[in-house]
Amino acid sequence: MQVIHTETPRDQIIAANEAGFNEPTHTIPWITPSRAMEAEAQRAMIMASMEPFITQAYKQTKPHFKELAPGCRICGRGEWSCLFINGKCNCRCFYCPTAQDDISVPTTNQVPFSNAFDYADYVSRFDFSGVSISGGEPLLTFDRTVEYMGTVRDELGKGLHIWMYTNGTLLTKERLKILKEVGLNEIRFDISAVDYDLKKPQMAADFIPYVTVEIPAIPEDFDRLTRLLPVMSEIGVQHLNLHQLRLTPHNSANLRKRNYTFLHGESITIMESEMVALGLLQKAAEQDLPLPINYCSYVYKHRYQQAATRRRNARGIMKGYESVTENGFIRSLSLTGDPEILGKQADALDRTDTDSQRWAINTKKDRLHFHETLWPIIDRTDCRLQLTYSEAVLCPFISYHCAFKEVRLDSGKKIYIEKRPIRLDLPLSDDELPLFEKLVIKQAPEAPPTMTPSLEEIIRYEFIQPGLQDYF
Repeated sequence: MQVIHTETPRDQIIAANEAGFNEPTHTIPWITPSRAMEAEAQRAMIMASMEPFITQAYKQTKPHFKELAPGCRICGRGEWSCLFINGKCNCRCFYCPTAQDDISVPTTNQVPFSNAFDYADYVSRFDFSGVSISGGEPLLTFDRTVEYMGTVRDELGKGLHIWMYTNGTLLTKERLKILKEVGLNEIRFDISAVDYDLKKPQMAADFIPYVTVEIPAIPEDFDRLTRLLPVMSEIGVQHLNLHQLRLTPHNSANLRKRNYTFLHGESITIMESEMVALGLLQKAAEQDLPLPINYCSYVYKHRYQQAATRRRNARGIMKGYESVTENGFIRSLSLTGDPEILGKQADALDRTDTDSQRWAINTKKDRLHFHETLWPIIDRTDCRLQLTYSEAVLCPFISYHCAFKEVRLDSGKKIYIEKRPIRLDLPLSDDELPLFEKLVIKQAPEAPPTMTPSLEEIIRYEFIQPGLQDYF
């Protein structure tokens, strides 16, 4: 898939969002340009008022008041595996983005794990330091949840941080005792699913080391949540995580009844939801409440979590002359040109102490791949510099459309890492090379105000975009 330069990223985002719905998207109440300007100014004022009291972590995509929960810190480092233990829930929240009506097989990164020992082996092979158990509702399949949780704990030891998401409706003291015995470190409650009842979080505080409330920021509930902030601390809640509501085909009918304002972005999100999350942060900061609060914005989820997954997968399939960008894509630099010219360069590299894994020339000798560290000694005269960006993806089966590597677990189960080209042979002109060298090779901290389309495209693959989402 190649990016078409006649379209802006914004055009592409809007087109992708509209393509995801079977209904006419012109009927969705999108934010207007004037309202977008007003809202961004309002958001800027809120952020400025909180500046001395909050941390804007992970390139300003995750503002938080006081410290993050242990699981959130692991997530920020990209060391987290989320296992969807089932796909069924016993609540029917109006905002839920998916149907949640199938028990299914435990799955992570689109790879099913019907065996708990296979999943533990996977966690070990990919060097995760944290595992979360999600759903659906994990307590609907309590025995399965305990089996996977206990197996992972037994196989990887006390150093692994394990947390679980739940609405709490099926939680009892007896079950909490079992969860404690198998090594659950942190439990996260969606109290919005139970009309903000805090009885189960309070009960869990006697058994589980870390109790977190993790809920969507629902605009209509701002006043109620404001009153609950001090109460949460009093009953043993140690962290509050707030998420941004987003629109999907599944919840569209429910959300569109509520007079929300919808924003284009990596997903269709709700402006008022972000304002509520930031407003709660502001209240906590103004009153210096003891409860740490984290706004887990959708752009953080999309940008940081996906980049971390790409980076982790890339390590298993990239070649020695390739690099992984901050945004998690595999970058391949190559020179193309006259075989005689490139052949001489390859011979020169072969005569030096240069690591042979850091470069390669094809059989026709008209393409020389090289690692970025060789940039100072590569002669680009009379040659054409090109970049290819690929994404490393875990797969349960081989598609045979891309290069792949097999990962065989101890039981014999196979997982595959595919290297899928996202942008093939993006060319750079001689005029673009100095700026490319500054921004990418030397990792200059700031980009210039104007760039060519090719360099703009490169920046999107290289770096995680900072800040909260634009309103449009």
